[in-house]
Amino acid sequence: MTQTTEAAAAEDTPPARRHRIHRGWFVAAVTFVTIIGAAAFRSLPGLLIDPLHQEFGWSRGTIGAAVSVNLALYGLTAPFAAALMDRFGIRRVVAVALTVIAIGSVLTVWMTQAWQLMLCWGLLVGLGSGSMALAFAATVTNRWFTERRGLVSGILTAASASGQLIFLPLLSWLVTRHGWRPAAVTVALAALAVVPFVWLLLRDHPADVGLKPYGAQEFVPKPPPVQGAARRALRVLSGAVRDGTFWLLAGTFAICGASTNGLVQTHFVPAEHDHGMPVTAAASLLAVVGVFDVIGTICSGWFTDRFEPRRLLAVYYALRGLSLLFLPMLLAPSVHPPMIFFIVFYGLDWVATVPPTLALCRAAYGEDSAIVFGWVLASHQVGAALVAWLGGVARDAFGSYDLVWYASGALCAAAALMALVIRRGAPAPRPALAV
Repeated sequence: MTQTTEAAAAEDTPPARRHRIHRGWFVAAVTFVTIIGAAAFRSLPGLLIDPLHQEFGWSRGTIGAAVSVNLALYGLTAPFAAALMDRFGIRRVVAVALTVIAIGSVLTVWMTQAWQLMLCWGLLVGLGSGSMALAFAATVTNRWFTERRGLVSGILTAASASGQLIFLPLLSWLVTRHGWRPAAVTVALAALAVVPFVWLLLRDHPADVGLKPYGAQEFVPKPPPVQGAARRALRVLSGAVRDGTFWLLAGTFAICGASTNGLVQTHFVPAEHDHGMPVTAAASLLAVVGVFDVIGTICSGWFTDRFEPRRLLAVYYALRGLSLLFLPMLLAPSVHPPMIFFIVFYGLDWVATVPPTLALCRAAYGEDSAIVFGWVLASHQVGAALVAWLGGVARDAFGSYDLVWYASGALCAAAALMALVIRRGAPAPRPALAV
């Protein structure tokens, strides 16, 4: 009788169920596609500088100021967006953010004054993109995974680079052949196209579908909505700023933003154009950065699961600074092997800093790590905003970007040293990173 009961129980538990792909990987895939679709707005600013300068006569400093507002809001909105996701859910926040991006982008078609560029591209697209920032990826990773978090965060971070790879050649072709307005409309359509995927396929928490997070030993109930999203974001910040770890992470990430989004993403294409390279060729080089960015970021996530994150950060910043110091000697009218080497080398390092930075935030701040990371990301974007503006001012004042490249290389060297002392202000991160 006992043997019969055991046999029946074995039949009731099909072995295939144990090998079924966890729903968290499907959620990660939807998040990846969402970030790709939203990446169109990250690809456009560097392509707008020369066309807007030629059509409206606005200085590069003025255009760079609008881009800097966009970049700053991209970061400053992130911690509040992470708190809003705890209050209203991931799907609602992301769907609204994509809609705001589309509205801001399409309104630029009718602008005639510089303040309208500030309003549409700076304010609206900045607010929308901030809600689609890396805090979104951090929230998804924290909720759906307890194992492979470094790998997942690397993959989701790489999504932005994948979007850059897809959209940069298309947008540069549109700007060159048809002007900047069709490119702005394309950005709006790309953002709207992703909304149905978010609403229909994304889920806020594993408990919504009766699952444990990937790698978890126990079922995790869905927490109740957190009231007072803005107050919580500020409360978390007030606690974090008393910790030296936060300032080291924020400082290094500010330099990260200055040397990537603020400098290379915004000013690389016009800098190459200054040396006689066609815009489409320069944009294609920047798109190739996205190819190797995907590889580098995913590998960085894998490394973060296995090596000490602060040492990884030090290596990444040191190598990035070295590459930027050589860049002014490589700018030329045509593509040549040393420039290709720079593109590959720099691409592998582009956002490889994100997985170890996120891991250090998670180890030090636990359940509040997504919001803390949002504030760290805010520093990233403030750094990016400053250099996006100062880069344009330097170009207007000195006739080249050389000074900005050298200064950014020196800042990256300082970031490498800062990364090495993060341990002094952090709880030992290694046990929390084991998966």
